[in-house]
Amino acid sequence: MTEENKKAIHSSFWANIFHTPTESDELIHVLQAIPLFKSLTKKEVSGLLGIIHNRIYIAGEYIFYQGDPGIGLYIIRDGEVLISRENEKKDKITLALFQKGDFFGELALIDSEKRSASAIANSDTKLSVIFKPDLDEFIEKYPKKGIKIIQGIAEITAVRLRTLNEDYFNLRTEKK
Repeated sequence: MTEENKKAIHSSFWANIFHTPTESDELIHVLQAIPLFKSLTKKEVSGLLGIIHNRIYIAGEYIFYQGDPGIGLYIIRDGEVLISRENEKKDKITLALFQKGDFFGELALIDSEKRSASAIANSDTKLSVIFKPDLDEFIEKYPKKGIKIIQGIAEITAVRLRTLNEDYFNLRTEKK
């Protein structure tokens, strides 16, 4: 064995023992925690890394506006995002405040409808984005993985719809 091969083996040994997580490792971990990708293996999730785009927003900056085309799913890597909607009188109503590890905009992966609310960086925020055309291409290329992702989208939609129905029911019964 050459001296160069010995050095390579030695350094890969220590690199594996003292492996420090990379940004890709962190993103894989974040993706696996999202219900959308929960049924994918680590290897399958790592295949998604090629279609993920990272964006940074400063506090107060709009990520998208109510009425914009829905083009992708946003995953909060760091910071906070406020979701708000304007009514006919132009009053802003806060719908949600999302933090690190949360995601929003998943309906854009199903349809290309306009955004029903605005998303604003509540603090300096780092996002990872999966755009619908990229995901569509990924699903077409890897249909088995695509089915798992579509099932994840359906589950999220079902949970949010059930929650909305429950909230609506409670609101209606409180008024009586």
